[in-house]
Amino acid sequence: MCPVWLLVVAVVGVARGAVSQCWEHPSCKELSSESNMLCIQLCRSDLTAEMPFYTRATPTSSPSSCQTPTLTPPFSLSSTYASLPSPPPCSSPGEVCDPPSAPTPGSTFRWGKPVGAQAASHQAGFEDDGEDDDGEWDDDWDEGSIEGHAPGAVGDEEGGPTGRNTHTRKISLNKFPFSKSPNPEVFLLAKLPPRGKERLPIYQGEVGPVWLYPQNPLDCEVTDPKKGSKMYGLKSYIEYQVIPTSTHRPVNHRYKHFDWLYERLLEKFGSAIPIPSLPDKQVTGRFEEQFIRMRMERLQGWMSRMCRHPVVCQSDVFTLFLTYQDEKEWKLGKRRAERDETIGQMIFSIMDPEAPEIDPVEVEQKCEQYSRFTKAMDDGVKDLLAVSLTHWKRCTGPLPKEYQRIGQAFLNLSTVFSSSGYQGEATLTDALTSAGKIYQEVAEIVAEQPKRDLHFLLETNTEYKGLLGCFPETLAVHKAAIEKVKDGDKMVATGKISSQEKNTMKQRISSMSYSLQAEMNHFHSNRIYDYNRVMQLYLEGQVKFYEEIAAKLRQALGQFTKL
Repeated sequence: MCPVWLLVVAVVGVARGAVSQCWEHPSCKELSSESNMLCIQLCRSDLTAEMPFYTRATPTSSPSSCQTPTLTPPFSLSSTYASLPSPPPCSSPGEVCDPPSAPTPGSTFRWGKPVGAQAASHQAGFEDDGEDDDGEWDDDWDEGSIEGHAPGAVGDEEGGPTGRNTHTRKISLNKFPFSKSPNPEVFLLAKLPPRGKERLPIYQGEVGPVWLYPQNPLDCEVTDPKKGSKMYGLKSYIEYQVIPTSTHRPVNHRYKHFDWLYERLLEKFGSAIPIPSLPDKQVTGRFEEQFIRMRMERLQGWMSRMCRHPVVCQSDVFTLFLTYQDEKEWKLGKRRAERDETIGQMIFSIMDPEAPEIDPVEVEQKCEQYSRFTKAMDDGVKDLLAVSLTHWKRCTGPLPKEYQRIGQAFLNLSTVFSSSGYQGEATLTDALTSAGKIYQEVAEIVAEQPKRDLHFLLETNTEYKGLLGCFPETLAVHKAAIEKVKDGDKMVATGKISSQEKNTMKQRISSMSYSLQAEMNHFHSNRIYDYNRVMQLYLEGQVKFYEEIAAKLRQALGQFTKL
């Protein structure tokens, strides 16, 4: 008798062979509409009846401290706060392969594969009943990037002054390549490449070192979520429109494209600029209206913050994300971004401060000052979040019930009074009935109020909690560089470095300090604007809330006879 496992292997082998032969047909390697139709007719049965199922591995990387927290109350963001004006200028083991998908005739560029390309998923994700995982990287089909992403691909050891491999690589979500043990020698003692066009100027402003802000502030709108599908509906996804103010031309993106942008920004700027993480992924319920709306508006908040940063918003990768026009432009831009050598601590090599060198002692003092402030603010934000969440739960739970019980008690008493049969009872019983109904209306107002004002305060603090969680890793880079400079004399004495190299380290740590000061000044400017605005929204909402309740109570009071 044939063993069961041998039968299974034979069936899967035949299925794979059928699919491979189908998609290798010449008509499947051309992008014309007629060829697409012929290819679909040839391969439809293979895709639907003989296509094997591919399991997807679950990511095992531990979460970083630099993650956007998830709020407990089930509310969604309001577009009011998301559209507020900007402040003034201030491959890994376990590769998973997906069968290629056939485009429909007349389809537009949607970050997918060309017909007949070999598909590979380079980002492990969650399996969700055939739904398309947001972490699936099915757009890495261009030959220039597949080589670098392939599992087991070997790049040149320590390729160039950045210490990174020359092949394109992916980093773990929410993790710096240097997060566990930053190595300041990558920048302090490296032989820097020739100066290119990419420069990050730092100027002396009224508050100290500041970044160069764009003449025309950038913003964008994340809107119009639509559900799409591929592989004849076997996989589904949500796609958003992103409309930048620079072009007013919409581009389409899925969550995984935002994820790609986040990784590129983190890899390039994470040593100098805290890059907050994206809204969390969700395994189930990804197509529920409430979740889609909440994710869209939190993506709006993340994009708005990136647009407000003068370095990020003017970077090539961010511009590509907002303004790509066609498939060719995207492919070329994607290759350039993933092969960028100015990443990690080498980002400091393009800093261009217009200021004298800073003494290392002053550098250390400023770093400690920023570390203490961000830690204290983080504690304060967490405390306000905890108090606000407690108040939210009370306003949506026990407090409305208390008003309902008071109202019901008034109604019950009115019913009792009306049973007395006394002639002069009508005015009092009507007034009591009105008061009871008004207290029940007040209960509804109290239950809905947190969504009108406390909501904004919670969202702002949640956003800052995620942003402040990124500072320790960014500051760790500077602290490691300071310690290396402090060991300069010992390293010269032991012959590890020369005196010239010691002086070079002092010059470069000064440049790092100016970038940290510029970033903190940008952070403070945004912090002052954000908290001014959100406190105004909160207090305005509270004033309207109590005025509405007062008006209701006056209405109830007017029903009673004046004595």
